[in-house]
Formats: sequence, C-alpha cells, structure tokens
Amino acid sequence: MSRPGLTPVRVVEEAELLADEVGLANLTLAGVASRLGVRLPSLYKHVAGLDAVASSMVVRAKQELVGVLARSAAGRSGDAAVAAMCRAYLDWGRRHPGRYALTIRAPDPQNPADCQVDADLLALVYDVLAAYALQGSDAVDAIRALRAAVHGFLELEHAGGFGQPEDVDRSFDRMIEGLSKLLASWRSDADGPAPSL
Repeated sequence: MSRPGLTPVRVVEEAELLADEVGLANLTLAGVASRLGVRLPSLYKHVAGLDAVASSMVVRAKQELVGVLARSAAGRSGDAAVAAMCRAYLDWGRRHPGRYALTIRAPDPQNPADCQVDADLLALVYDVLAAYALQGSDAVDAIRALRAAVHGFLELEHAGGFGQPEDVDRSFDRMIEGLSKLLASWRSDADGPAPSL
C-alpha cells in the first residue's frame, strides 16, 4: 500500500532536496524512498524510475533558474543587469548544487518541456545582452563566456579551489565587472552592423 500523500511531484521534490545534499551523482531512488519513509517498490507506483525523476528535475530546476535570473535583472539594464544576473546565478548554484548540475546539460530533444525552458532561459539572457547590441554569433559567444565564467567559479569554489585569504565574493564581483567592460567591445561585426536601437 502506498503512503498517503505520496505523489509524483512529492517524489521529485524530495529527490531535489537529496540531490542538493548529497550531489547529483549520488542521487538514488533508494535514498529518496528512505527519506520519504517508504520502501523502494512503493516509489514505482508514482514514478517510472530515476531517469523519469531526473527528467522532471531538469525542467523544474531550469524553470526555477529562469525565475531567479528574471527577477534579478528586472528593472536593470547593461552592466547592472549582467552583474545582478550573474550574482543571482552564482548564489542559486551555491544553494542548490544538485539542481544546478542539472541545468548545465543541453536540452533533451525528446523532452519538449526541457527544450522550451532552455529556450526561455536563452531568450532572457539575449534580452539582458541587448544593451550591448550583440546579435548572432557575437551574442552566442558572449553568453558562452559569461556562463563559463560563472560555472568555472562555482566549480572551483565547490572543490575548495580558492585558498587565498581575499574575499571570494569580491573576486567574483570583479570578474563580472571585467566581463561587463569586455561586452561593450565584444562585437566582431562578423554578423553585420548592429541594429539601431
């Protein structure tokens, strides 16, 4: 008999919490079942397996991240929007390392919801970069650079790679400030002149 109140959403929510605690690589359905106080076979009444749970987690994590980034950039533009968005990205990744690991994957073409939320995320970042008149390949390159910078910082911090006594947040803010200045001259003109604003 299934535990009252146990639903597919509840299983996914518990899996998210567990992934943040133990790391995505260590997430198991047995661990989720234990946290929920049920036997593993009981979970299969609600979810098809770990892959199905992970698929739901990917979409939910990206949706949450889109919301966080949109709120951080709201009412800002240019350097202020980039700084706020990158700071929000870092802070969310720090709080949710398991879920963050799901967001770095390219969308699964077999999962329309994943493709849609990935498109929403890209559209948001394109909008933030509009102040720099970046289009086409220039915009793609800039987005990749910002993402790689924040991701690399998160990964190094998570692995204990920052041993100097200087404040880590200060270093992050200076990195983003430098990248923002770089964005002002990022255009290669390979995609033609920027549109007039």
